[in-house]
Amino acid sequence: MMKLNKLAPLVIIIVLSIVLLIVRTCKNQAPSTVNVPSTTTITNETRGLNRNPSIINYSKHARCRMQCRKITEAEIKKVLREGTINYKKSSLQQAPCKKRYAVESIVNKQHIRIIVAPCEDELTVITCIDTKEEWACDCP
Repeated sequence: MMKLNKLAPLVIIIVLSIVLLIVRTCKNQAPSTVNVPSTTTITNETRGLNRNPSIINYSKHARCRMQCRKITEAEIKKVLREGTINYKKSSLQQAPCKKRYAVESIVNKQHIRIIVAPCEDELTVITCIDTKEEWACDCP
């Protein structure tokens, strides 16, 4: 009984050391994936979308869709700045400069979704969609 009383503090110290080691190890590990609801807005730095790029390019398809739907460059910029990223419609598992973001907002009573491809400090608008109304367009 006497030996057990003398060993108890040593056993407690060893157990606490192991627990501390486990806690430190778990704290330093980042999660491999993060589930983000489709309506959540995340800061640009954490998801890679620069909402204020120095250059915005427009594909021919985007220009045609904008013309059909009467959407201006100013409205596209407003969607980009203020819109919500729809992660269900985005393709973010690609290499840099291959990612596609679906950004949505209501501008002048129009429900607009733009698909954009960021690359460094440039961004290309691939297409724009009115999610509530069908428009007659003959775009390639």
